[in-house]
Amino acid sequence: MEKWALVTGASGGIGAEIARKLAAEGWNLYLQYFKNKEKVRRLQADLAAMGAEVITIQADLTEHGSAALLAEQLFAVEAAVFAGGTAHYSLFQDIKEEEIDELWQLHVKSPMVIIQKLIPKLRRAAAPSVVLVSSVWGQTGAACEVAYSTVKGAQIAFVKALAKELAPSGIRINAVAPGAVDTPMMGQFSPEEKQEIADDIPLGRLGTAAEIAEAVHFVCSSASSYVTGQVLGVNGGWYT
Repeated sequence: MEKWALVTGASGGIGAEIARKLAAEGWNLYLQYFKNKEKVRRLQADLAAMGAEVITIQADLTEHGSAALLAEQLFAVEAAVFAGGTAHYSLFQDIKEEEIDELWQLHVKSPMVIIQKLIPKLRRAAAPSVVLVSSVWGQTGAACEVAYSTVKGAQIAFVKALAKELAPSGIRINAVAPGAVDTPMMGQFSPEEKQEIADDIPLGRLGTAAEIAEAVHFVCSSASSYVTGQVLGVNGGWYT
């Protein structure tokens, strides 16, 4: 039986690796992206070569109404993985209200709307699962990333609450909370700054997108069939 998964943020470092891992495990995929069309097309070709059927969907999830339109384009779905997002670095006093609105829309409201619209389709699936890629900052908070920490914390609260509501329907929902991962999102840091971060992590290095993808696959798979409402930290022992 064919299995379809939605992956948002598929043009990002973590989203692309999640898509690769799921395709390798036999999933067909809907790949949501915003701007990086060529990157997603290359990813689509790579996944098709692996035997996966892939549908790409362009959507700006910072825009009101786009989440519902995205959900309407999915004809069947057994897993939904929300890996899209952007960070924001500044003092809290300097962040603009419209930037707060965009972070909230992208990380919290759009995933909530999409999941709400997909619940009837998920109920028809054999082993439905939802995963939000949160952050270590959603668990512990970070100075100069107050708004980002807030929306990532909101994702975790949402997962814990909705898991209880959806459990009778057999739908599992979990979060994966990465620590410092070596992706383009870390590109604003110099090599020296990255090394300072790595030195602060007990395992002594940054994580990889592939390691996050492995964790996401675990909570989508039958290996985690009794796991719901949980936050799986993948952070090398950082901020445990």
